[in-house]
Amino acid sequence: MHIAPDLQLPSLPEVTLRALDACHQDESYRKISEIVSADTALVARILALANSALYGPSTPIRSVDQALLRLGTRRFHTLVLTAALRQLLFELGGEEWQQLRDFWRHSLTTALTARALATLTRYPEPDEAFMLGMLHNIGELIAIKTPATEAKQHYLDHQSDIAAELVASWGLGPMAADAMRYQQALPSELRDAGHLVKLISLATRLALSDAAGIAAAGTVFGLNEELTREINRRIGHEVSGMAASMGIPLDEDYCGESASRQLKQTILRQAMANQAINLADLTGETEDILAETVNSLTLITGLPALCFGHTGDNLVLLSGTIGDIPELAVTAKPGGSVLTEAFISGLPVSLGERSPTVLDRQLLSLLHTPSLLAVPVKGGDDCPGVFALGTDNDHLPTTLELADIFTRQLSSVLANRNLATASAEAGSEGLDQEIARERLRKQVHEVSNPLTIIRQYIYQLRGRLEDAGVQQELDVIRDELDRAGNLLLQMSHTDAVGPGDEGVELNTELESLARILEDSLFSSGNRNLKLSLCSEPTRVAASTTRIRQVVINLVRNAAESLPEDSGTVEIHTASPVWQNHRTWVELEIKDTGRGIPGEIRDTLFSPVKTTKGEGHSGLGLSIVKQLVDDMEGIIACRTGQEGTTFRILLPAASHKKNETD
Repeated sequence: MHIAPDLQLPSLPEVTLRALDACHQDESYRKISEIVSADTALVARILALANSALYGPSTPIRSVDQALLRLGTRRFHTLVLTAALRQLLFELGGEEWQQLRDFWRHSLTTALTARALATLTRYPEPDEAFMLGMLHNIGELIAIKTPATEAKQHYLDHQSDIAAELVASWGLGPMAADAMRYQQALPSELRDAGHLVKLISLATRLALSDAAGIAAAGTVFGLNEELTREINRRIGHEVSGMAASMGIPLDEDYCGESASRQLKQTILRQAMANQAINLADLTGETEDILAETVNSLTLITGLPALCFGHTGDNLVLLSGTIGDIPELAVTAKPGGSVLTEAFISGLPVSLGERSPTVLDRQLLSLLHTPSLLAVPVKGGDDCPGVFALGTDNDHLPTTLELADIFTRQLSSVLANRNLATASAEAGSEGLDQEIARERLRKQVHEVSNPLTIIRQYIYQLRGRLEDAGVQQELDVIRDELDRAGNLLLQMSHTDAVGPGDEGVELNTELESLARILEDSLFSSGNRNLKLSLCSEPTRVAASTTRIRQVVINLVRNAAESLPEDSGTVEIHTASPVWQNHRTWVELEIKDTGRGIPGEIRDTLFSPVKTTKGEGHSGLGLSIVKQLVDDMEGIIACRTGQEGTTFRILLPAASHKKNETD
């Protein structure tokens, strides 16, 4: 029986709800990946789409993280919403709900066990083992949603072959298909089998928590009973914690009807909010759109509302659903009212039991309600406005959910509109896209000519000088001119690949950068930049541009944390470093500054204000984190009164996994 690779399978409604909420809250890829990875149906749907013909003959996806990056935020959000809508179409009875919960627990236990065994036995791709653990019994999930008894039994009897067929159709490779196909092989037959086959087979047995699984661990990998039982205990604790975080009961009878109703309500509220926003005139300026949509907010909540727009330093009352609107402008600074607090925090704020300020009382008087809820509209880094809703405390949770959904969708509309406007303004009026590209290519050519001439003069000047130090500095300038030329080339050919992708010798780059940084950041007082570079090769699988951005950002931050006339910043490298069964090159940047305050450490890599003084937005560390993530690296920080150290692990070039394997 052939199985279509693009399956529509049931999920636990609690998991779908949590995934929808994560999308709604714009949570990080990593957080979304944790949620999605815990559900076989969502994993299957994502892999099928990410490895589909939609993306052409690209490198096959081998993990959920890779799949999410390929899909992108908007397409993934659409996928989750579609999965949620289809979830409402599955008609499951009491016994089938119980089977679905038990299936979820077993598949997650198997996946976590497979990843733990992969780490323990030094399999190089633990995430791949986890993903296949989630998919190993997908035939059982197909059977749960199948009404016909005969077909249901067929799926149950051929689970291994079904999983192997699907994994192969998704392009996960022959070894992954074999791991599915031979998952029920006897332990004695697995001694010389492939590593991945042994991992999945043993994980499926250990997930049953019986004596046979304990014995199999000794046969397959030589694990003793005490260690195996400890693995089982820890995995069981992790599964229980994940179930509790999603509200899934494991120790009692389960029925998903209640969660399904909640899922249905959430989907309906999102649809209501979207429909209400579309009723408004969305063609004007941002202030006009905000003023228009206050009627839509009242339409879906049934509550009186006011709309305040951010103009200059004030929040100005633009419109409302209360009749005549008075002139009212308040300072957009902390003043204790729910309105200004919502504007500054970017979060909904309810009056609740707090003592109202004078402004709160004014708003309550206009709204004629006993309580008040302020909900901000987000527009990237800005807050263009705040809605004030008149409420009562009895219906606050429902009102808050509806208003939050409404403002988030409105924020998305405004962001897309602003992006479209910016794109339109960027193009030359009356010219089509091809003509604009041709003009850009000509301009790039004109700019490139003087760069080439300057580079030739530097080459000639270098030949006339005998000072090796000056020659090295000229080499740095020449490299930067080459980099500028490469950037210009990428501007004119947006699909061009930079030459730095083959890897870069980290120590060489650091030596070049040190000469520039010493002159610009350490030329005054007793401030020192110290290099402590290892003697081993330090070639990393990263581009020169990203390496330089990371180092310059971190060294600049470190220098600015030092006292005005003293202190040291040290750059240290070590190679090779082994961690998580991979080979890395370590880069450490350490300063003797005043350390990072506690309130900033909690959001260290988020764009927040820093302690470096005026003019610093705090975006540097956020950019560094993103760049390190893009290079598949790891970054950590330790800080105290003696200073701050950033430790970065970058994949060694000679040991980076070939993505086409």
